[in-house]
Parts: sequence; structure tokens; C-alpha cells
Amino acid sequence: MSTVLNNNHPTRSTLSVKQLEPTIGAEISGLDLRQPLSIEQRDEIKALLLKHRVIFFRDQPINHEQQVAFARQFGKIYQHPTTRRTESRFDASTADSHRISATETRKVYKVTAGRWHTDTSWLVRPAWGAVLREVDIPPVGGDTVWADGHAVYESLSDELKAKIENLHVVHDFQSSLQRVELDYPIVAHRLVRTHPETGEKILWLNFSQHPSVVGWDRAESAALIAELERAYSQPEFHVRFKWTKHALAFWDNRAGLHYAVSNYGDYPRELERVLVEDFEALPHY
Repeated sequence: MSTVLNNNHPTRSTLSVKQLEPTIGAEISGLDLRQPLSIEQRDEIKALLLKHRVIFFRDQPINHEQQVAFARQFGKIYQHPTTRRTESRFDASTADSHRISATETRKVYKVTAGRWHTDTSWLVRPAWGAVLREVDIPPVGGDTVWADGHAVYESLSDELKAKIENLHVVHDFQSSLQRVELDYPIVAHRLVRTHPETGEKILWLNFSQHPSVVGWDRAESAALIAELERAYSQPEFHVRFKWTKHALAFWDNRAGLHYAVSNYGDYPRELERVLVEDFEALPHY
């Protein structure tokens, strides 16, 4: 059963917390992620994540194994099928992470960079969390932006909220799944989801996966999707993270969307992502 948290109360934490924007984003310091977390530290980090939606750590020189160990303290690791089957460097010991390479993105995932998206929304039950680690970043550019899906929803007019309340939107990842020979059905999720732990309503769709409204005329659906993308693009709802060496981001994949800024030319920008499987029952969605 889910616990609804009241985010109006400050989180009590032994960690140092620097809030970055009014509703989204915080930098956390005061611990060494190379070491296992205590139960109290784990719970503090989870509470901060629910409150700020995405949290950042700097100056954390962790390796692949330590990144996976950190993420595993928050749930079971999800092995992305495109990592297991397409990476030429594939090693069974690293199948629990996914290298996000600028070169690979340009060749295969052209729609992801430069579009608001959420990870694994093509699954019936998408991953709930993601831990992203700097591997090789450009000297300038290559930021990542996260958007608060609850704030975006609350910004909509009452008329638009009523219009979209019971709609479902298709998330189509078929072209990429076919490349790795994975047979998985096209799924649709509620456009307005209730966050299972905070109780907040979230505007939730993936603009990189050919979204369309179930049962709607193509033109009418496209017009609504464009209107919602404009809402997500308002900077009032964003936090923009400038990557630095040994930086790490941990976000709640259920709480909004993110956007990879592709403004660094041919630099081989590379990050490593570990996904944490969802643990909630489907009725919340």
C-alpha cells in the first residue's frame, strides 16, 4: 500500500542539501557514495528524492560497480534490452547499466536527445528510478534538464485538465526494440498519472516515442501533444544540471521528464545509467 507524503514539510536530514529550484532539484553532499549507505541514509536520500524529484551529487569518484551497488540499495536493477544486445563492448558483468553515448545516440536514438522524455515508458511497468554517472563530458555544453511533471500539470487550465484526465497516450519504442529483436507490444499509459508515493498528479508522456492519444483523430491528437509539449518547455518548471567530473544524478522517473541538451558538436559525450525497477502495483497508473 502506498504512503502519501506531504512535501510541504521540510525533510529532516543529516546530509547537506542545497535546493536548486522552488519545486525541483537539489544538490546533496555529506556522504561518500563509494561506501554502503546506512538504512537511515538510504531513507533520507529517498525522502529527498520524493521531495525534489531529482537530486545531484558532485565529486563522487565512483566506478561502475559502486554505481550499481548504490542504485541496488533502492530496488532491483532493470537490465535494458538494448544494452544487452547492441553494445559491442558488452560484458555480462556490465549488463546492469547502459552507456549513453553521443555517437550511439546520433546513430540509433536520434529522437531522445533534444526531446522531453522519460525512461522505459514503453514498458507496461516503467523503471521508477535512474542513476546517471558522468563518464566523459564535453568542456562546454551537454547539460541535462529535468522538468517537474506535477508543476506542469498544475499550470494547465481547469478546462484542459478536465479534457485530459482520463486519456491514455501511446508510447511507441518499436523501431529500437525491433533492432534488438525484442517482441514487445506497443503500450499506452494514462496521460495524467497519480504518483504512488506523493499522491501528486503528474502530466506524464514521452515526446520521443511517437505519442498519440488513444481513440483520437490523428490531427486532434497531434494538436494536443504539441500543446502539452509547449507546457513542458516552460523554464519555470525546470532544473538544468551542468555536468562536472565525478557528478551523479538520481531522479524519480515517475515525477516528470528530462531533456538531453545536444549542443556540444562532435564531442563523444558519454554517461552511464542504471535503472531501478518499479515496485508499485499497476492500479496507481
